[in-house]
Amino acid sequence: MKPWLRKTLLTLAVLAAVLLAIVYFPVRENLSNIAPPPGTYDVEILRDTFGVPHIFGQTDADTAFGLAYAHAEDDFLTIQQSTIAARGTLASVYGADAAPNDFMVGALHIWQIVEAQYETDISPEMKLVLDGYAAGLNQYAQENPRETLPGLFPVKGIDIVAAFVHKQPLFFGLEGTLGDLFGDERPSDISARFDNPSYLFPDPVAAHGSNAIAVGPARSANGETFLAVNSHQPWNGPVTWYEAHVRSEEGWDAVGGLFPGTPSVLNGHNRNLGWSFTVNSPDLVDVYVLEMNPDNPDQYLFDGEWLDLQIKQHPITVKLWGNLRWTVRREVAWSVYGPTIRQPHGVYALRYATLGDIRLVEQFFKLNKATTFEEWYGVMAEGPLPMFNAGYADKDGNIFYVYNGLIPQRNDLYDWGLYLPGNTSDTLWTDYVPFESLPQVLNPESGFIQNSNSTPYETTLGPGNPDPTNFPDWMGITDPQTNRQLRSLELFGNDGSITAEEFVAYKFDNYYAAESDVGWIQEMITLVDWEDETLQQAADHLAAWDLRTDPGNNHAAIGVLTLYMIYDMRGEFDGAKMGISHLTDSELPLWLVFDGFEAATDHLHTHFGQIDPEWGEVNRIRRGELDIPVGGGPDILTALYGWLDDDGRIRGANGDSHLMIVQWDADGNLTSQSIHQFGSATLDEESPHYNDQSPIFARRELKPVWMDEADIRANLERAYRPGQ
Repeated sequence: MKPWLRKTLLTLAVLAAVLLAIVYFPVRENLSNIAPPPGTYDVEILRDTFGVPHIFGQTDADTAFGLAYAHAEDDFLTIQQSTIAARGTLASVYGADAAPNDFMVGALHIWQIVEAQYETDISPEMKLVLDGYAAGLNQYAQENPRETLPGLFPVKGIDIVAAFVHKQPLFFGLEGTLGDLFGDERPSDISARFDNPSYLFPDPVAAHGSNAIAVGPARSANGETFLAVNSHQPWNGPVTWYEAHVRSEEGWDAVGGLFPGTPSVLNGHNRNLGWSFTVNSPDLVDVYVLEMNPDNPDQYLFDGEWLDLQIKQHPITVKLWGNLRWTVRREVAWSVYGPTIRQPHGVYALRYATLGDIRLVEQFFKLNKATTFEEWYGVMAEGPLPMFNAGYADKDGNIFYVYNGLIPQRNDLYDWGLYLPGNTSDTLWTDYVPFESLPQVLNPESGFIQNSNSTPYETTLGPGNPDPTNFPDWMGITDPQTNRQLRSLELFGNDGSITAEEFVAYKFDNYYAAESDVGWIQEMITLVDWEDETLQQAADHLAAWDLRTDPGNNHAAIGVLTLYMIYDMRGEFDGAKMGISHLTDSELPLWLVFDGFEAATDHLHTHFGQIDPEWGEVNRIRRGELDIPVGGGPDILTALYGWLDDDGRIRGANGDSHLMIVQWDADGNLTSQSIHQFGSATLDEESPHYNDQSPIFARRELKPVWMDEADIRANLERAYRPGQ
């Protein structure tokens, strides 16, 4: 063999060996020195008999450390995924399908904003909490290196802030607006300047879940105050609820629901007050069409001057195969409006609520520690929470509702439902509507407030509702009606002396209102004389439905499945968030109702051999080896939304999830109950708490929430200190 050939073959062999090593042999990171030194944090975790962690720390930072560690024990993968998504490196772990997330992180300048403002906009006290939380994750990662994702650890407090900034715009649909720009043509006309514009805002996000209900002493039987903390979230993934109780000697003592990677309670209560959020849909995003310089494609016209776009190449690293990765670069640009995207059909800029604001993580922490209505109200008023209806109650008997939103102060001479001209400061808003000017209700005469992703103008009965004429069209306040709203107003409005038992029973109501969309669909189908005998039998069966969705009801299946099929045919079926938004015959073609009904009838015959199976035979909770019947349905106060499995049954995927019923008696003494659709071990299939609460949840019952240490230790499963 000639020397040059031998040398070439040897080189190729070495390269092949290197490539095989890259592909087949994982790179083990050294995580041995990322945990804090022993004794840095003084915290004890008490797990009660349901596995719920109660975190007892000396300082707030100690408690945050323990919270991160406890949550990591139950759902470490999802916490990591949320953190790495905010870093903009998700594609390096999960491949090309995750690249759009990483592009968005670059396009929105998430890290430039966070790094520029972290030192000035986050208080020193909050930095200690964030550092403690990050240290708790690092502690768990060091102890469990085989569970870690590559390239993530150690994490820092700033990562936790970035994760909040990353998630904020996703709640009001910015990713959808951004995605629209990548179509083949411009998705919207450009608004002209009008003297009297006619606003045509986009349809609101489907009202797919969440209830906030409060009853004050004026309507309770014995002077109590009740609050239902009932936000509906997906049952799995980065925004699924996790229950925890946090307590420190610095005044932090709160319990409720958290998302993976959040260092404080998001939805819940402390000893003095509680709050619950529901999704609303204010108009928080605007798209601008820039006028580009024909002689310089990197310049745009603004108030008569050519301004330069800020342009850079953003690196996106994509996992190809095994450990083999490839880095590509994509342009990200910035204009005076904000993130800017070039497309063949135009150059577009986006502006949205919270752009450039990183304080949301601290706002939630301050809500945890508020002790009076005035404190809580002040935190809401000063913070950057961009949306969500909020329901509130406290031990002093105050109840409150607000249609919260960082609603831009817009020029009323433009139609903000369209794209905007991007060449004038007339369309460049910089301020928000003051919190005090948003629709809100405090201690109405009726003694109760409610919101179920519904209109703010029907929050209660009688005087006290916001007047819609006080809120101009450019604010983009949506006012849908939902079945849950109709039922809440009926149930709580018709009872002037509500007991604790009745409050729970009303929350677990399983009816559709006759005037709801489902009642209208039932009426339309039963008015028809069906030529097919099977369809006529199904229609007669549907006509006899009392609109209840109890597991034993044998009429609900045909009714609710008709609803599912209608949404499927509209291309809007999403088992994780399908809902009802007050359909009418003018909005929903009758042929679609009839086709949905026929599809539901066929589905029942195909999979069950009958049109009248019990609803619980169709509607299921499936978790590991557990497979049990459950009631409820889309837009029911006992809400459940799901996927159709291959066997024709509905697997619950969203709806009622972590629920709390909070009560203060006339003397201000606190009682709290809760339930989770699965259990405290949201990702650990080996844990007894992976699905131990599901049977209780299916029975529409609750478990106690213990906040006093003596009660917790009397119901203790185990106690331990992280790192020891």
